[in-house]
Amino acid sequence: MGRIFKRQISMNINKEIEKQYPETCNEFKKLQKEQYDTFCKKQYDYGQHNITLGMDLTDPDNRHLSITAIIIRINDKVQRLFNLVLRRKVKAQNEPIEDAFKDISVYSIIAQIVTNEKWGK
Repeated sequence: MGRIFKRQISMNINKEIEKQYPETCNEFKKLQKEQYDTFCKKQYDYGQHNITLGMDLTDPDNRHLSITAIIIRINDKVQRLFNLVLRRKVKAQNEPIEDAFKDISVYSIIAQIVTNEKWGK
């Protein structure tokens, strides 16, 4: 299939889903915007080196290490959720559980950016 045809199909699917589930789609878009805003604020505070570990990500081994570090960060958040939601079933004391879900989502996107060799560019 050509690129234009695929884009038209995707746009039609998006319109159909937005029509069927307007509140769900609007909430999804709102959360993405909030996560993007948080991402930008954290990048302003931390810079790119918290992800690159101070290394040059044009080197595949360094990129692999960066992805590994992101996976560890995601695992920390998953373990937090396991502990708070599945094991203790108590309210979080230091930050809302929703923050862990947001962090996992943002780290997942960052991992894709690193994999696509676009981090820091």
